Amino acid sequence: MSKVNYTADDGTVTRIDGRPGDSVMETAVRNGVPGIVGECGGSLSCATCHVFAAPETFALVGGPDDLEDEMLDGTAVERAENSRLSCQIRLEDGCEYHVTTPSTQI
Repeated sequence: MSKVNYTADDGTVTRIDGRPGDSVMETAVRNGVPGIVGECGGSLSCATCHVFAAPETFALVGGPDDLEDEMLDGTAVERAENSRLSCQIRLEDGCEYHVTTPSTQI
């Protein structure tokens, strides 16, 4: 099992047990976590699952690849150095992830 900690723009934290292999976005949508829309279902064709990865999470998962980097230019809230699309962050067994959602996705 993996743990995913979602911090909303207002500071509310939601902690979810995730399944290894699933994405941070899939885990959020399945569990009704506010702040992640996932409009394209994880096909990397929108930017409605934008998150800011905490330093320890960013160190674990690394930065975006070229296609994700391009998609991050279309986020509703300005991207930051630690921006990722949560559909591209796959959970690994035994790991803990911390992400913050922006104020809006659309």
